[in-house]
Amino acid sequence: MKIIIPHWLIIMGAIGQMFTAIIYPYIRHVVFDWYNDIKKLKPLNQEIAKTYGRYIQGLNFSFGLISILFTSDLKNETGLAVALTGLIAAYWTGKLITQFAYYPMYDIPKKRIFKIGEVLMNTMFVAFAVIFILLFVSNLMGYFGKA
Repeated sequence: MKIIIPHWLIIMGAIGQMFTAIIYPYIRHVVFDWYNDIKKLKPLNQEIAKTYGRYIQGLNFSFGLISILFTSDLKNETGLAVALTGLIAAYWTGKLITQFAYYPMYDIPKKRIFKIGEVLMNTMFVAFAVIFILLFVSNLMGYFGKA
């Protein structure tokens, strides 16, 4: 059985991943008041938290950029395609697990726009995970099917 993932779906996922990177500072600042919370930490811990925030933002943007620039390569069933789509699938699956296991314990501001944003962002995270899990499985089947 061959899994067919259309290019347009990968491109849409790529745009969404890049969007999450671009919107990330707004969410931290406006929705979660993150910078005021960070100020309560010791200076080294402040920098560590900011660094991890930048890593997340950079990974989201990079995964999107890779997906746009190398759409065909992400589907070519090579060892590198298996590794990269597996990495991205694991990243978004981990994000989803974290999102649904830990984040519901916290209050998101009750404004309607934030509630809509929460649903849309979660929908995107699910889509990213599904797209890259499918790509990973397709690449894995093709890679081992060639052997």
